[in-house]
Amino acid sequence: MKVTGAEALIKALQDEGVDTVFGYPGGAVLPIYDALYDSGLNHILTRHEQGAAHAADGYARATGKPGVCIATSGPGATNLVTGIANAYMDSIPLVAFTGQVVTSLLGRDSFQEADITGITMPITKHNYLVEDPKDLTKVVREAFYVATTGRPGPVLVDIPKDISSGETEYHEPSPLCMPGYKPPTSGDIDLVNKAAAAIMASERPVIYAGGGVISAGAHRELKKLAELMVAPVTTTLMGLGAFPEDHPLSLGMLGMHGTRYANYAVCECDLLLAVGVRFDDRVTGKIESFASQAKIIHADIDPAEIGKNVPADISIVGDLKKVLQQLLERLEAKLPGAWLEKVKKWKKEYPLNFEPGQRIKPQQVIKEIYNVTKGEAIVTTEVGQHQMWAAQYYTYTKPRSFITSGGLGTMGYGFPAAIGAQVGCPDEVVFDIAGDGSIQMNIQELATAVNYELPVNVAILNNGYLGMVRQWQELFYNRRYSHSEMINPDFVKLAEAYGAEGYRVEKAADIKPVLEQAVKSSKPVMMDFVVEQEENVVPMVPPGEALNNMLG
Repeated sequence: MKVTGAEALIKALQDEGVDTVFGYPGGAVLPIYDALYDSGLNHILTRHEQGAAHAADGYARATGKPGVCIATSGPGATNLVTGIANAYMDSIPLVAFTGQVVTSLLGRDSFQEADITGITMPITKHNYLVEDPKDLTKVVREAFYVATTGRPGPVLVDIPKDISSGETEYHEPSPLCMPGYKPPTSGDIDLVNKAAAAIMASERPVIYAGGGVISAGAHRELKKLAELMVAPVTTTLMGLGAFPEDHPLSLGMLGMHGTRYANYAVCECDLLLAVGVRFDDRVTGKIESFASQAKIIHADIDPAEIGKNVPADISIVGDLKKVLQQLLERLEAKLPGAWLEKVKKWKKEYPLNFEPGQRIKPQQVIKEIYNVTKGEAIVTTEVGQHQMWAAQYYTYTKPRSFITSGGLGTMGYGFPAAIGAQVGCPDEVVFDIAGDGSIQMNIQELATAVNYELPVNVAILNNGYLGMVRQWQELFYNRRYSHSEMINPDFVKLAEAYGAEGYRVEKAADIKPVLEQAVKSSKPVMMDFVVEQEENVVPMVPPGEALNNMLG
């Protein structure tokens, strides 16, 4: 059957089970958009290509399926770069398709030409420049396989306009043959046995879980393992939701803005079982003192992460779901002892708390969002203080309920990610918890939310500053608030101008009624919570310090 390259691309996407793509048209992708016109695929037109990448990323995190985005050549493609880098840092399955100038003009500085495969090489698992229409179905099959297997991540496919408009014979793709790419599966039996013996011998174990647990769908195995070991569980920012935070063994998040009791437990444990983590610097603090009393077992699907930042005594490379199942088969139930009592005492002595003030405290807003949603919302965030408060004060009990930019720390991520999450999970309540600085970086996506009648809720914690920048300036730069104060628009009028609902909240008594009204609305809702300006995120481990040296 003769088809154009663009038609072959659309058919290949359908063969992969793709139902939704996020994108923005332009000259180099016109053949693809023409094929999309009556394809039946759900296309979400964002108002910026960065919004498309972040929305596809949010869709992937909320659903567990790969996100797909499309952009034109040159500036369209380069506008995807931040979103691709964000997905790469957080190991999110994303397939980005970019248009490119015709092959005869490649390398000639042609109009709207950019070497996007060269630009994105360091921030993709793999990328392709398609040079023949007949290769499109094979490339698409490989791209989705690479993006979703092993350690997930973004893959980019660059398609010159003459390739998408050229004719080819459509054939069902042949079985995959990628001899150089073999993701690991089960862990080495000898190493698993050593890990099991070390766990049984430990008296003060802690499980340290990251986003890899969620990617692997291993949250049930993690819970069984923690209960069998009677081991407290602490998670990274990316791991929130991997272990239910209402469970007695939960320590919440560790690290720079983690709980005191999580940090104390890691400092005093004699065994640290690290699963699906990369020992990020925001978690470890001063590496020399991190878990210094512990034997460290590190299990991860990516061998490059083993020993990269913190040496491990026992290293297991494999799919976490299978590795945890292997461990469960080899362990016997342990009994609670003095260690668990000590951890319980820390939790009682050092709870997360804040002092009420004359103005609304940002933590109050987060806690009220949790109360109103009964913990059942999908929460996305931008990046900054509000992100940390959302991590601390909303109780996450299931995976894929917390969506944030962890590794890259991308301001402007949360709102388009919330749109992607809402598209992927239309029956869920979705909240973007934002700062007044971050929300303005992709605020144009309000038009997208209104256009597609997506009832995304945006809670802006408006303190009139780039909050985390101001906090560091207060603590480490003698309160010299250099260019961190914000002059903001009227967010209520702005929301209404786009066709959304807008509310300003200045009194604590009004928080709950406005939130209750928002979750009942069928429209996007933007809520401007005017909060205490100089409230800080605590606890805080100063950069380069040990985890047990916390401010606040």
